[in-house]
This record gives sequence, structure tokens and C-alpha cells, in this order.
Amino acid sequence: MSMTQQATPAVGTPPAPGQKQSDGRTQRRPLALRLLARPEVGVFLGAVAVLVFFLFAAPPVRDGSSMANILYQSSTIGIMALPVALLMIGGEFDLSAGVAVITSALTASMLSYQLTMNVWVGVIVALLVSLAIGAFNGWLLVKTGLPSFLVTLGTFLILQGVNLAITKLVTGNVATDDISDMDGFTQAQKLFASTFEVGGVNVKITVVWWLVFAALATWVLLRTKYGNWIFAVGGNKDSARAVGVPVTFTKISLFMLVGFGAWFVGMHQLFSFNTVQSGEGVGQELIYIAAAVIGGCLLTGGYGSAIGPVFGAFMFGMVQQGIVYAGWNPDWFKAFLGVMLLGAVLINLWVQRTATRR
Repeated sequence: MSMTQQATPAVGTPPAPGQKQSDGRTQRRPLALRLLARPEVGVFLGAVAVLVFFLFAAPPVRDGSSMANILYQSSTIGIMALPVALLMIGGEFDLSAGVAVITSALTASMLSYQLTMNVWVGVIVALLVSLAIGAFNGWLLVKTGLPSFLVTLGTFLILQGVNLAITKLVTGNVATDDISDMDGFTQAQKLFASTFEVGGVNVKITVVWWLVFAALATWVLLRTKYGNWIFAVGGNKDSARAVGVPVTFTKISLFMLVGFGAWFVGMHQLFSFNTVQSGEGVGQELIYIAAAVIGGCLLTGGYGSAIGPVFGAFMFGMVQQGIVYAGWNPDWFKAFLGVMLLGAVLINLWVQRTATRR
């Protein structure tokens, strides 16, 4: 008997004329699966469902001024949710983001008022402080290898205590003084907290900034080398470093982007209300993270988009204001958020498994 055997060709039906043979490896996935692979598709459908629900459950939502108010609430969440989402795609998250907003506002307010300076001096110093906080978080994480949960939890506690203690020490109160009559206030208010009219409806400038930042973040993620770096370090930082990705720079810069977002939202709060309560901001970091998770970002990193958190923030604003317009008990707001968060996590898990299934 021969030690080798000739392989017998398999007998099969030849392909019909005009048909291309496919071996499974080159077979294109159905359109539905390719759409499901997009992280923002699920939250978009959820946002549409929530909008339709409240259009029927709360008739005042149909009014243009009500929708403008919903968009405003969504924008104050969405501006911060964008850098938080980029950080999560990069494999980290920031628990100090909420109180960092108040730190920025307190810095600008107290520096301007106590030293009787033009408010733009306080605005610029607040920006430097916010970027420094982000850089510190990123540097400490990279140098120590500690989880971002522990690093930013420590920063959260530090900022929470400093906000209250310094404000009481400087102003003798838990809130800053009114700065509305100081030099430069009007110009700064136009940039951070102005209102413009569209079709007889007053719209806050933050809505425009929110959409501009979302477009910019989307372009960065999809069209730049830096966007590739974000996905790479979030997927596997060791592999990313092995192929030349500057992991340290990427991580630190992402935390600094969160600092920039905290500064911008802090300036909006300051120039909207003229004063700042030092104890605010606690708990907001969970809202920002939840908006990013609902928007399709995974806590494990390496997956997500900038468009998803836009719809996630809109869902938050829709629910928050929709409950009020429907005349329901606002205490149910947190319960709705919890349901949306758990639902989004389960949907994202199902979408990920479905989209990657052969």
C-alpha cells in the first residue's frame, strides 16, 4: 500500500452562470449586521423611542420652547460627555469630572472678584487649572500604573474638599460673590452663556457648542492619526506601544481633554448664574459616564464613537425635562436613568456579540 494517497476532488454542483463563488471568508455580512456594528445605532433608536414616548405622554414637549429647553439640558451634559467618551474609548474614565467643573468655575469667579481683575484673567487661569488637573490625573495613572478608578476617585475627594474649604476661607460663605458687574463679564457671557432666537424660540449657545464639539470629536476619531491612537491604547496599550503609538501622550492628553470640557461647562455655569455654589458637581461625573455608556462606549475601552454620546445626552435631557412636562414626580428621574443605563449596557453587549458573530 502506498504511504501517500491522492486526494479525491469533492463532487459539487457548479455555480450557475453569472454567480460568484464565495468561501465564507470573503462573504460580505448583511447590511443589518454592519449597521449594528456601529456603536451609535442602538442609542439612536433608543433616543427616537424616548422622544416619541414623551411627545405623546407629555404634550408640552411638542412646543418649540420646551424642545429648546430639552436641548439646553442635553447640551450641558453632552459637552462633558464627549471628552469623557473619548477617554473611555482610550480605556480609562474620570470620576473627578463633575467636581472639576465647579473647581474651574470657582477659580475664575474668586480670582476675578477678590483681585478685582477683568473676568477674562480668571477665565484663562481657570483653563490652566483645569488642564493641570487633567494632566495630573493622566501623569499619575501612567507613572504608577494604578487604575483610573483609584486615581480619579482620589482627585474627586481632593477637589470636593478644596472647593468647599477654599470658598469658605476666601468668601466666608459656601458660594462665590456676584461678578455680573465686573469688566469683561458681558463679553464672556456672550461666548459661554448667551441666547439667540430661531423661529421665535430662544436657544442657548451651548447647544451650538455641543454640536460643534461633537463634529470635531467625530472628525478626530475617524480621520486623524490621534483618533487611531485612542482606539489603539483603549484596545491594548502594550500592543499599541509595540507598534509605535505614544501611549503616555495619548492617555495624558485625553485626561486634559476632560479638563477642557470641565472648564467650558464651568464657565457656562458661572456666566449663566453669576455665582457658583461650592458644593455642587457631586454625582455629575456618573451622569457623564452613563451618557457615554448609553452612547455605545464600552468600559473596557477600544470601542465607541462621538455621535453615540450625543444621543445619550439627548436621552438624559429628554427624560429629565419630559418627566417635568408630564407632571410626574421628578424623584423618578434617577430611576429612569438607572433603567436606561442597564438597558443600554445589555443592548450594547447583544449588539457587540451579534455584530461579531460569523
